[in-house]
Amino acid sequence: METRTKDFAISIIQLSSSLPDNQEYNMIRHQLLKASTSVGANCREANRSRSKADFLNKIKICESEAIETVYWLGIIS
Repeated sequence: METRTKDFAISIIQLSSSLPDNQEYNMIRHQLLKASTSVGANCREANRSRSKADFLNKIKICESEAIETVYWLGIIS
C-alpha cells in the first residue's frame, strides 16, 4: 500500500504541473497536492501505529484525504 500511495502522489504531482498557471488553478493545485500526498503520508503513519485504535484513526484520515483528492480531480476534469 505504501508503494501504491507513493506512486499515486507522484502521478498527481506530474498532473499538477500540466495545469494552467493562473490564480484559480494555483489554488486547486495546492489543495490537490496537499490531499493526494497526505494519503501516502498517513498510510505510512498507520502502518507504524501503536494500537488498533490509532491504526483505524489514521486509516480514516487516509480515506478522507483520498475522498478530497477525488473531489479536486473532479473539479479539474
